[in-house]
Amino acid sequence: MSSSPSDDMSAFTSALKSSKRTIAVAGAGLSAASGVPTFRGAGGLWRKYDAIKLATPEAFRASPSRVWQFYHYRREKALAAQPNPGHLALAKFSVPSIRETVVLGASFTLITQNVDGLSRRALTQIAETHPELADEVSSSAVQNSMLEMHGRLFDVVCTSARCGHREFNLHSPVCPALAGTENVFARDEPEPHIDEKDLPRCKNCGSLARPGVVWFGEMPWFLDEIDGLVDHADLCIVVGTSSTVYPAAGYAHAVKMNGGNVAVFNLDRSDGDGDADFLFLGPAETTLPKALGL
Repeated sequence: MSSSPSDDMSAFTSALKSSKRTIAVAGAGLSAASGVPTFRGAGGLWRKYDAIKLATPEAFRASPSRVWQFYHYRREKALAAQPNPGHLALAKFSVPSIRETVVLGASFTLITQNVDGLSRRALTQIAETHPELADEVSSSAVQNSMLEMHGRLFDVVCTSARCGHREFNLHSPVCPALAGTENVFARDEPEPHIDEKDLPRCKNCGSLARPGVVWFGEMPWFLDEIDGLVDHADLCIVVGTSSTVYPAAGYAHAVKMNGGNVAVFNLDRSDGDGDADFLFLGPAETTLPKALGL
């Protein structure tokens, strides 16, 4: 382990160009510049609210009204946000024809803990601003190189085990009864009770629906695929994460133990710095595009 990681951007560029299998592990800090609240940093959601009462299956069973109001608040914040240059840099690096202007013959996968959809919206922006890349961006190779391991905020999922219908839903509000309740959470006021029948329902069977995110105590998505990527990666880029939530917090360490390089891009020091060969402190929306040559 390096006790004093380098902040030499040119040295990182050399490591990037020699890498053949790069992964990036992104956390809430990536979206902070877009106005999406983080979790454990200053003003973070889990400093203000009790995660156990808002982000577990047990919390939803106890009070679907409260949990849905919290996720409606988060949906509205994400809907109002736009991808920032950090999202766009990682999205561009996901597109082979762009990536190969920086490094030849390398693979890249973004493993994001974020549920806000901003990384996918960044891909959409690239396709819209560069129509000549639209087919490449929409290809399965590019779309599948972005793994949303904690689910998606805009998925609405049936709670009936016999149904389990999942749909992508960008409605604002997600149902009429939640309209305006985002302001209650924003002001940290006692939330009103909403009858279960008025909360989002499955369009397939009519059962109560839930937010399509991975809660504490549930299994993250793509774990087998991610484990394979981590085992073979020769460079791990860590962006905007406190490195406290597992399994994602262990990925950089695994790459390091396998002989790969680790580069950390964070606003402040974090628990993951001990594995870092490179450490760039500052806004990821500034440092990351520069580091990736974009």
